[in-house]
Amino acid sequence: MPAAGQPAIDFDALARDIRVWARELGFADVGISGTELGEDEAHLLAWLDAGHHGEMAYMASHGTKRSRPAELQPGTLRVISVRMDYLPAAARDGWDVLADAERGYVARYALGRDYHKLMRNRLQTLAERIEAAAGPFGYRAFVDSAPVLERALARNAGIGWIGKHTCLIDSRGGSWFFLGELFTDLPLPLDQPATAHCGTCTRCIEICPTQAILGPNRLDARRCIAYLTIESRGPIPLELRPLIGNRIFGCDDCQLVCPWNKFATPTTSPDFAPRHRLDDSRLVDLFAWSEADFVQRTEGSPIRRTGYAGWLRNIAVALGNAPYSGDTLQALASRRDDPSELVREHVAWALAEQHRKRPRDEVHADSR
Repeated sequence: MPAAGQPAIDFDALARDIRVWARELGFADVGISGTELGEDEAHLLAWLDAGHHGEMAYMASHGTKRSRPAELQPGTLRVISVRMDYLPAAARDGWDVLADAERGYVARYALGRDYHKLMRNRLQTLAERIEAAAGPFGYRAFVDSAPVLERALARNAGIGWIGKHTCLIDSRGGSWFFLGELFTDLPLPLDQPATAHCGTCTRCIEICPTQAILGPNRLDARRCIAYLTIESRGPIPLELRPLIGNRIFGCDDCQLVCPWNKFATPTTSPDFAPRHRLDDSRLVDLFAWSEADFVQRTEGSPIRRTGYAGWLRNIAVALGNAPYSGDTLQALASRRDDPSELVREHVAWALAEQHRKRPRDEVHADSR
């Protein structure tokens, strides 16, 4: 805030400048909201009470800090929300990869560089520009790194509405974007909240491979492929394995089918371009990665989150779901005695699935 004797801040003008600076830093949109999230807090508590968060204990461990920004960062009056588009233009079409059962599908957000540090650094730069114009102020930047109801805040900031699949949707840009926040004690003018425009469409609910979307805005994470392949550290439930198909890290079906994504603009940022051909790789090739390969090839990547054993677990399931082939059998057999019990169990399941699909003529030939 300005020192004594300095002119008062024109917060309307400052808000206009913040929009300009945010776009100069590569953010596709920016908005300003207050901190009132009462209805969203009630929705969160009901979701937690139903156990829909699964093993994600951190969703409940922070009490009301997630829905009350001033408890997380004392003094917070406003939240500046930003959006950064990530859909890579050069990636192989998502539907094409899903249709090719011998290739691994990686969620589009994870094909390139990890967004956390990238966005946080740019939010820090935005804060420094604000400070240069308005003087020292209280702030804290977040990018999926603390208990923050980021979609509710972004909705209140006018960036988009929360769709029936629980992702944020912008009528001008779809849903292929990341969100970040700058909590601040500056009394900036508020933007108008976004209104919902899903209408009667239920495509996201109907297409979910595991029926994780129980109804509009009701997601059971325990059935969600993103949760099962990224957040969960244990065995994937047997009844859900065949439904996962070739999705080895996350799932985009609800976004791929969303009509609003016809307005999505692919990112021009090289940071989100596919690395190591992860948009078009054969499952057997990915399964052959050593732990050293995994560590090297996932450096600076969101995929590192799942860990090496989780990566192999996911690919084993996809190989079990793949069409029968000698290459697939050989790949799975090579890890039958893997040091990880988690991997061994999923490999055994996948081998059984492959043998079940084995053509009759091969079985008869072996028996002669």
